[in-house]
Amino acid sequence: MKRTIYLLAIIILCHTNSFADNYPRNYSIDILHYAFNLSFTDSNDEMLGKASITLRFKKNDTKQIRLDLINQSEKWKGKGMSVQSVTYKGQPLSFTHKNDELLIQLAKTPVINQPITIDIQYKGIPAGGMKIQPTKFGDRSFMCENWPNNARHWLPTVDHPYDKATSEFIVTAPAHYKVISNGLLLEEKLITPDTKRTHWKQSIPVSCWLFVLGVADFAVQQVDSFKGKSIQTWVYTKDSTAGFRDFASPTKQVLQFYTDNVGPYAYEKLANIECQSVGGGMETSSAIFYDEKLVTGTQSVRLRNVVIHEIAHQWFGNAVTETTWDDAWLSEGFATFFTLLFIENAYGAEEFQTGIKAARKTVYDISKKDSTWSIVANRSAEAGPVTSGLTYQKGAWTLHMLREKIGRVNFKKGIQAYYKKYFNANTTTTNFIAEMEKASGQNLKPFFNQYLTRPDNLKLAGTWTYDADAKQIIIKLQQTQSSGKPFDFPIEMAIYQPDKASAEYQKFTMNTLQSEFKIPSATKPSSIVLDPRAVLLSEFDFK
Repeated sequence: MKRTIYLLAIIILCHTNSFADNYPRNYSIDILHYAFNLSFTDSNDEMLGKASITLRFKKNDTKQIRLDLINQSEKWKGKGMSVQSVTYKGQPLSFTHKNDELLIQLAKTPVINQPITIDIQYKGIPAGGMKIQPTKFGDRSFMCENWPNNARHWLPTVDHPYDKATSEFIVTAPAHYKVISNGLLLEEKLITPDTKRTHWKQSIPVSCWLFVLGVADFAVQQVDSFKGKSIQTWVYTKDSTAGFRDFASPTKQVLQFYTDNVGPYAYEKLANIECQSVGGGMETSSAIFYDEKLVTGTQSVRLRNVVIHEIAHQWFGNAVTETTWDDAWLSEGFATFFTLLFIENAYGAEEFQTGIKAARKTVYDISKKDSTWSIVANRSAEAGPVTSGLTYQKGAWTLHMLREKIGRVNFKKGIQAYYKKYFNANTTTTNFIAEMEKASGQNLKPFFNQYLTRPDNLKLAGTWTYDADAKQIIIKLQQTQSSGKPFDFPIEMAIYQPDKASAEYQKFTMNTLQSEFKIPSATKPSSIVLDPRAVLLSEFDFK
């Protein structure tokens, strides 16, 4: 019977990670580098663009390059991009631009693994992705929000996580603005008394939803450095006093913690940036956007925790990136849990407990409203939402329970091996499980299957009584989740005796809907607490 359940778990989990979304991937093409030469003006919202895209071909029968690019249409109320030309070595290439995709026909058969660069001239008013709108002070600004698939509104790209590339942004804008983007600043130069060109380049490959561009009246502070890499703050000039105070910490401490516990920081700098385009934060690589509403000058705990979370994403989501949105928890669940790990390290175990218990409450609150969401499932940004609050909080709880299951030493060893193996690459849940199994020497597939692919959550009800004649505690537990399907889990109990200051701990395994446990005890306990250390994702009704 156990072998049947074990094999079933493997089959289900393998099926889970064979999910393929409906994005039209072209596996014969690999984008290596994007160079975007963009112009913005104060006179109107039209953006002028030239994209130079370097790619290689994996097959010699490739005849077409497909890119995502929103085209002008009634669907977008007349907004969108219009392509003027596509060229290779100055020679025109045939193309079609409709249905929000750019199809480029190759003039001749490509050479396998021989990089080529094509140039695309285009212009238009973005319908999304790039937000041209006032800051909270009413000042004009240009700021992007690409997640999860909005880069296509203003950049011709493979707008999907699976294809990572290096990038550069060469931006021409009115001289009174400052420009921030990924990577290192190569040039900032006046080209006329009123116009400035700014050139940023990132030499580390990322998925295009992590590209970032902000053009605004920024004040800039060089805060510190970490292993020779600059730590910067970019806030509105009118917010400089408040913003410089808010972002003064804990960036450097966070970078050190994740470097020590996960692996090296991938990018050339880290800039914390105030913006009008995102709510909360956006983990764009090396240059992180934060909602302008969070900048108050009070060094709020809310902003502090968002900073920790978005920096965690530089490791999980950015350097190690899910191959498809099916596995978005590898980004959001990880960043949520590693935020709590930093909080535990920096601010104490009590704050960690507060955070993990709040996450558990959120899981059950959300599940009451949507009982069908599983962490890993077939998802596409083109078809609907790719995350929910469960992706964050239940994903974090899965890692929390995993650390308890395999031990902290093995957990750290597995995390570091996983990060090293998939550094600046793409990964899947299956890949992660394999690394944690190597580190722990355990079969973890049944564990991950019940927490990642099942939409329901464990609920426990029970009672305890004391049999004075038999000198034993009798504990009866029942799994009451609506699916009627049992979970397999360890349950810990803290037994408090009236004459002892500290509790006695007992642990049992429960894998049926109803179980009874008997514990020898010379006296009647004063109380019994289930899951005293908050290491089990469950609701409890225990009397």
